Amino acid sequence: MSETGGGKATATPMPAGAAQPLPLGLSGWRFLPLAAAIIVADQVVKAWMVLHFTLFERVRVLPVLDIILTYNTGAAFSVLSDASGWQRWLFVLLALGVSAGLIVWLRRLRAAAHGLLACGLALIIGGALGNMIDRLASGRVVDFIHVHWGQAYFPAFNVADSAITVGALALLIDAWRESRSVRRVDA
Repeated sequence: MSETGGGKATATPMPAGAAQPLPLGLSGWRFLPLAAAIIVADQVVKAWMVLHFTLFERVRVLPVLDIILTYNTGAAFSVLSDASGWQRWLFVLLALGVSAGLIVWLRRLRAAAHGLLACGLALIIGGALGNMIDRLASGRVVDFIHVHWGQAYFPAFNVADSAITVGALALLIDAWRESRSVRRVDA
């Protein structure tokens, strides 16, 4: 709005092709409390595990599932866990950069039309920042969910890792649904 000499406000025209920003309540930012809930749940469960378990203490929950306290200084599947320490800061910067990019993307989404996508992005943000907090606090991530089948043991993971996985799955489902709707329109 611009002020005219007569004290009346007039609308300033938008440049051609410029998109109006969505009101915050209609954007994907409506899903940021989900990201915050993931961060809180992740940190609470990790703190509980560290307080009540000793390193490598194992409790069998199901024939294919154990709860065990482990630490990971690397990324998924312990990639770079044997590096000299520089990987901590790489993963912190990566989590910050990816989360910032996803938050910008969320801001541009219309939540009502892209709920699954926004939910997936929020889950990834919450998971990335949950693990980043561990890296900043102690240089390692607390892992405790350990799935195995017969002699096959998979790397332990945590609430944040689960949120990232479910979020990525939501993005894939959303992309699949979008491609199907585009094919229907083109047909």
